[in-house]
Amino acid sequence: MFIQITGSALILFAFVLSQLGLLKATSVTYLILNVIGSSFLAFDAFHLQQWGFVALEGVWAIVSLIGLIRLYFENMKTKSS
Repeated sequence: MFIQITGSALILFAFVLSQLGLLKATSVTYLILNVIGSSFLAFDAFHLQQWGFVALEGVWAIVSLIGLIRLYFENMKTKSS
């Protein structure tokens, strides 16, 4: 139960801050909160054999991680220019 609440809270916190205009959906903070939160939920869903939620949260985590990787390489490109 703790993992579910923590994972959901992280994702919802990022979403609320984004909707309030306090955090961009493409920011490192937003993406990290989503990677961690969705990974927690995917792990818990896997443990409970809830395959639909494993797919949902797993994809959410992967897409957020790809966003973080993209930001990293964009920043590296900017610094080397």
